[in-house]
Amino acid sequence: MRILAIFTAVFLLSLRGSTQVFSLREEARVVDEILKERIENLLPTLMERTGIDMWVIISREYNEDPVLKTMLPATWLSARRTTMLVFYRNAAQNRFEKLAVARYNVGDAIAKAWDPDKQPDQWEALAEIIRTRNPKKIGINTSRDFGHADGLDHTHHDLLMQKLGTDLRSRIVSAESLSVAWLETRTEREMQMYAQLVDITHAIIDEGFSGKAVTPGITTTDDLVWWFREKIRSLGLSTWFHTSVSVQRNDPTNFEHLRNFSNRPKDDLIRPGDLLHVDIGITWLRLNTDIQQHAYILRPGETDAPESIRKALARSNRLQDILTAQFKTGRTGNQILKGALEQAAKEGIPATIYTHPLGLHGHAAGPTIGLWDQQGGVPGSGDYPVFPNTAYSIELNTASDIPEWKKSIRIMLEEDGFFDGQGFRYISGRQKELLLIPRIPRQLGQ
Repeated sequence: MRILAIFTAVFLLSLRGSTQVFSLREEARVVDEILKERIENLLPTLMERTGIDMWVIISREYNEDPVLKTMLPATWLSARRTTMLVFYRNAAQNRFEKLAVARYNVGDAIAKAWDPDKQPDQWEALAEIIRTRNPKKIGINTSRDFGHADGLDHTHHDLLMQKLGTDLRSRIVSAESLSVAWLETRTEREMQMYAQLVDITHAIIDEGFSGKAVTPGITTTDDLVWWFREKIRSLGLSTWFHTSVSVQRNDPTNFEHLRNFSNRPKDDLIRPGDLLHVDIGITWLRLNTDIQQHAYILRPGETDAPESIRKALARSNRLQDILTAQFKTGRTGNQILKGALEQAAKEGIPATIYTHPLGLHGHAAGPTIGLWDQQGGVPGSGDYPVFPNTAYSIELNTASDIPEWKKSIRIMLEEDGFFDGQGFRYISGRQKELLLIPRIPRQLGQ
């Protein structure tokens, strides 16, 4: 597609030092095209699957429901006043309506369905739309287990209940299953974009973990963090969390991987013999990546990392294989976690798994597959099942003894993948060899 070709060309120019960025106008066009496709083609099937024939989403400006934000056109950076969306599926009549109880159309996909001159009360206009369609189930965004699906605020909930009669109030249900399904399900076109985005993230890491960005004995971990942040911004992209860079090294008195995130050294000098780790995620076309990789700083005379560290990486790669082999439609996050940890234990792998869905959010809606401090399962979100056409950040680590360092290290990997219902694949590969510094970074597409 034309936008992908444009973006790839621009990214290559940027890697070579150009300050040119791709067109925001072109990006907005693609965002709106994908949104329209999702609303018109994907949403009706999700409503059928979840058994909700009417979905009411209400949000006010600057206090947006997380779901509603994903339904706004590219040129809307927030809701406008109080924005109400109604999606109604009448299976008997094969009719699907997309209505905005607002003063404006909400993009090309959702038409304005309120005339303030005829009915000044917006809430009464909403109630009338609901009454005339007489839905069996009215889904609203309330949820105990998923913050993404809990976007209806208390004030709007009360106002809605006041406007609906007893009979309609009895039909109110949580739209948790529909909200999560909307957020987690990827379309074919989105996955084409995702391959580009993951490839770009890998290329940024490749350049940052090279002699172009790191001079041992001079560069600090904080220098490298800000190099990554500036690189992302120079490409016209954004990041959904602050990049982190950490070091494990031949110092038997320190166990760097055991430090709390907030207690890691902020300005650690990078030295020959260090094992570097980066955690980075970028956003483009409303999709997010989340990737962790490692690099080794060669000591004088070395041409590769020590064999013990290379074996440690291979151990984490094996845990990735164990985990992704557990993916099966209908299996819950907790079942996947349990199966993977049991297999890892059989193979003698000291494993920690904390994998999460990925998509319109970085830590996205869908089944939680472990948290670093909840390896016995995660109540609620861990009980949610896996569905086809969903993306995940395969995040985990394994411990390995490094004899020459007289201590254990952890190889902490995170790579983005996709489950199509038949099997799991990485969206654009994964790290299977340590990046070495110094070396010449690859160019995108190589």
